[in-house]
Amino acid sequence: MSKFITTLLIVAALLVAALALNPSAERHRTRIKESVAERSQVEKVLGLGHLAAFVSTYHSLGVASYTTVNGKVASVGAFGLVFTAD
Repeated sequence: MSKFITTLLIVAALLVAALALNPSAERHRTRIKESVAERSQVEKVLGLGHLAAFVSTYHSLGVASYTTVNGKVASVGAFGLVFTAD
């Protein structure tokens, strides 16, 4: 019985951590800007990263989040980390 309670407490702690560390819309937008700037200096100069971040739509799932641009997933985040799609 104690193994079950320990497992339950660990799962509950991970769920609380995921809820608390879910990246904000601003963190997604910042990562999108950085990703575009890393890919191309021309896009960085033209400010295409700022434009993509501006038009992105933030979606929160509670324990994770993602942004879309024109219906396509631009970034995914969980536990405080944000990853962008190429």
